[in-house]
Parts: sequence; structure tokens; C-alpha cells
Amino acid sequence: MATVDARDLRGAVDRAMARAKITDIHTHLYAPCFGGLLSWGIDELLTYHYLIAEFFRQSDLPYDDFWKLTKPQQANAIWKTLFIDNSPVSEACRGVVTVLHALGLDVGRRDLASYRKFFASQTRDAYIGLVFEKAGIRDCVMTNDPFDDVERPVWLNGYQADDRFKAALRIDPVLLGWSKSWKRLHDWGYKTEHRLTPKTLREMQRFFREWATRTKALYVGVSLPPTFTMPGSDPTAQILERALLPVCEELNLPLALMIGVKRQVNPQLRMAGDGMGRGSVEAVEHLCAAFPKNKFMATLLSRENQHQLCVAARKFRNLLVFGCWWFVNNPSIIEEMTRERLELLGTSMIPQHSDARVIDQVIYKWSHSKRIIGDVLASKYADLAASGWALDEAELQRDVDRLLGGNFWSFLEKKL
Repeated sequence: MATVDARDLRGAVDRAMARAKITDIHTHLYAPCFGGLLSWGIDELLTYHYLIAEFFRQSDLPYDDFWKLTKPQQANAIWKTLFIDNSPVSEACRGVVTVLHALGLDVGRRDLASYRKFFASQTRDAYIGLVFEKAGIRDCVMTNDPFDDVERPVWLNGYQADDRFKAALRIDPVLLGWSKSWKRLHDWGYKTEHRLTPKTLREMQRFFREWATRTKALYVGVSLPPTFTMPGSDPTAQILERALLPVCEELNLPLALMIGVKRQVNPQLRMAGDGMGRGSVEAVEHLCAAFPKNKFMATLLSRENQHQLCVAARKFRNLLVFGCWWFVNNPSIIEEMTRERLELLGTSMIPQHSDARVIDQVIYKWSHSKRIIGDVLASKYADLAASGWALDEAELQRDVDRLLGGNFWSFLEKKL
């Protein structure tokens, strides 16, 4: 047994992190066959909705004037406002700097034109490989929406599998917008109607089953408002219980619940205008208890939900807690959440996912998170060592591998 020297715990954790190959279990990235849906490059980084929201805090430019600008012009405005006129200390701004630095670009020059020249010289497919190597990623899970009019035809006519990109079936329009989505399903050949009749529920099951099979989805996901509750008599609850969960059980697919989004708090910000609220962990507990043969994954948007969610996960082995999502993806909160989860759940959770929409973002999101996760792990191992526990390097590597993807794959294969 190769015992780790207690004086080298941080170094041993860093080496394990460097050797681990990450499965990024929730992203908004796309395989190359989806063409322009896969975003990359400096202008995409700078016009990401996190930075747009920050830009308007520092700029007097009217909303409508900003939206009339071309993407490069928007990027120019954001670069000047957030990186030149102000120091880029926010996590989203720091992330752009981390990406440029990791790619070998001179961030000290602050030369946006030279950064654009670098990205223009890259080919998409080679760049994907470069980014994944820099981030330590083996593969990632996409977010795949059959209701997206650009994405849907690719699945029907031109999908080309790429082992680096796995699918997750996103079904928000069905669960949250049945008053409109039933008609689209009907137009696609499903015998649905507005009322949730037994026939309509069977047709919804057929839709879920066919698309989960077509995409080879690893799980089904939905982003839910803070007002989501269970049990319930509303269409969301009824579709979930009577149509979706039976198919998930049949196909052994987890349902990933992402709870806490308030859509369009400020519509003038467009995609950057969403907010957050405290969700109901009781709804998660109900689902885990009422459907013990189903598997659930959960991440909540409010910091105030995290402790209760950890306690819930201690009680239900069919629940996997994952990631620091969106507004809690900040270093101070990531550290707190990771420490809390390790203390309550041990290594039986997934500490992070990138939620990246621009492929370059996986570089900074994993670089920043791995350092924080490593700090917390090293402190926990130091506590063990202080109590006389001998730490083996292979066991340490096992722990890291599980946290960065192994637990996810084990959960997928588990039969309850």
C-alpha cells in the first residue's frame, strides 16, 4: 500500500485530480454534427448571458440599443466595460481570463483583436479536442430538446454519434407548457389532446420512450420553478406521475430535477433576465418516497436549499445530489456546498458540473472547481491523518474518480 505522506496531502490530491478523466454530467454543449448550435470563441464567451447581466450594471447603454448591435459589437462593449474600465473580478469575468491564459494567450496585453485572431485560426473539431484536454474532460452530457426547431431535424435526419458527447432528454415544454406542447405532439403524429385522458397519457409515454431511445439519453432532465410542489393535481404533477416516471422506471433512466428558476424576472435582459427562488426539497422527498423504483438526480439553485437537500439524500438511496448550478457556481459557495456534502454524504455525490453553453467555459469552470474541491478534500484527509488513519494513494484516486464521474455512471447502472 502506497501510503500518502501527511505533509503531501495537497500534492497527492492535485496529482489525483490531474489523472482523473471527468464526465461533465450537465452541459448545454452540442456534438459537432449540430453545427452552429455548438458555441465557441472569444465573442461567444464575452456575450454569454452571465456577462451581459453584469454589463448592464456597469453601463448606461439602453437595452434596445445593445440588442441592435452585432455580436462582435456587443463583445467589444462588454470587453471595454467589464475588462478595461473595471477589473474583471467577478467569477464570470475571471473565467474568461482563465480561458485565455490556459490557451497560452497573453492576458496582460488586453488585446481583444489578437484573441480573435487566435480563435479564427482554430478548426472546430481540433479545438474541441484541445479544450477537453485542457479541462481534463473525457466526455460530457448535452441537453437535448426535441422541441428545438434547429436541433430536432438533426436527430431525425443527420445525427452522427460522437463518444465525447452523450445525450440527456430535456422535456420542459411537456411538463411546464402542456397547453401549447400537446398540439405540437399531435402535429408530429401523437394522438394527444389538451385533456390528460388515458389515451393522451399513453401517447406522451410513447413520445418519451421514442425520444429517449432515439437519443440514447442517459437521463431525463427538467428545469423547474421554485413554486414546483409534489404531490399535486396540476398538469405538471399529473404528467410527471402518470406519464414520465413510468417510462423512466421502465428504461432505468434517472429524472434530473433542477429546481429554482424564475424565468424572465427582467425581460429586457432576454436570456440574461432569469432569476431564482428557494425551491421545495419536500417535493423531492415526496418523489423519492412515492416512487422508490425510480432514480432521481437533484440540484437546487438557492443556497438556502443545500443543507436540507443533503439531509434528504441521506434518507433516499435513489437520490443523487449533483453540481453547483448557475447562481451557486461561485467559489465561496462551491466550497461551502462541497464541504457540507462531504460531511453529510461522504463521497456519494457529484460535486460539480459545468453547465457550459460555450465550450471554452469548461476550461475555467473545471479549473476553478477542481482547485476548490481539492482544497476541501485535502482538509478532510488531513483530519483523518490527524486521527491516525493511513491514507493510500490508490484509495485517494478512487475517491476523486468517483466524485468526478464514477458516481454518475454507477448511479445510471443501478437497479433499485
